Amino acid sequence: MTQLVIGASGFLGSHVTRQLVASGVDVRVMIRKTSSTKGFDDLDVERHYGDIFDDDALRTAMTGCDVVYYCVVDARMWLRDPAPLFRTNVEGLRHVLDVAAEAGLRKFVFTSTTGTLAISDGKPVTERDPHNWTGGGPYIEARVAAEELVLSYARDKGLPGVAMCISTTYGPGDWQPTPHGSMIAQVAAGRFPFYLDFSSEVVGIEDAARAMLLAAEHGKPGERYIVSDRYLSTRDVHRIAADAVGAARPRIKIPLPVLYAGAHVNDLASRLLRRDLPFAVAGIRMAHLMSPLDYSKAEQELGWQPKPVEESIRDAARFFVEHG
Repeated sequence: MTQLVIGASGFLGSHVTRQLVASGVDVRVMIRKTSSTKGFDDLDVERHYGDIFDDDALRTAMTGCDVVYYCVVDARMWLRDPAPLFRTNVEGLRHVLDVAAEAGLRKFVFTSTTGTLAISDGKPVTERDPHNWTGGGPYIEARVAAEELVLSYARDKGLPGVAMCISTTYGPGDWQPTPHGSMIAQVAAGRFPFYLDFSSEVVGIEDAARAMLLAAEHGKPGERYIVSDRYLSTRDVHRIAADAVGAARPRIKIPLPVLYAGAHVNDLASRLLRRDLPFAVAGIRMAHLMSPLDYSKAEQELGWQPKPVEESIRDAARFFVEHG
């Protein structure tokens, strides 16, 4: 059977596509005509063009497929107008789910985020802990709504959907790049002597993609799985990246109060200038609040075992140096 990747132009989607091709299955991708294809231009895949709001294009792309990997996310948490976040992450997803529920799929693998999980001052967070925090802004609200939409289709409409709560990803092939990837690029180039005073859960992009493929085989419909390797400080992430390419280690700490102050100035300037500026308070708060996670469910039910994320951070730094 053929397997479909919706959103193959993105960081995760391109790696899911690469691993599917390597596994020997027939691979189909659905992208927009304006999408970048750098991440899979060298692969033999069947290309379908369309938008997630185009029901006919979705039906055509899913015809004959047994698995759909959904990797479309609008992560622009800094937008002054949050409507696009809900339009893509929730309403666009609803179009996809309506078609998928009628397509006779064996599995629908949805890219969620660790932002839908709980926070905790004690034990590591699991999938069973309910979302219990606010302050992430419209982006987190939209992502929580999107995950619940997938799980509701699994409960109420028989969609064999699983949600993958993926943490911050590092690795090669970050062509666009992601915001955290951009920071690694600057560190690797020796142009960012700073580290930020918080820690976060991180995982290698290739391990995250492998978890998606394992979910297609072993994931239980209606369940969600944490996909993360460990809780690392930004200082350690930047140190690992710098050492991998012989760049100077960032040594200047930017404390959280300074980050929050800068983010508040960013948001004020955004309103005054009527422009979207990316250093938003919501992003700092989301990074600040993230808790250590327990990914044992993915180990036990999917057979997933990530390699040490340090390897992926090194690969990311080398990728950015190699590709300028």
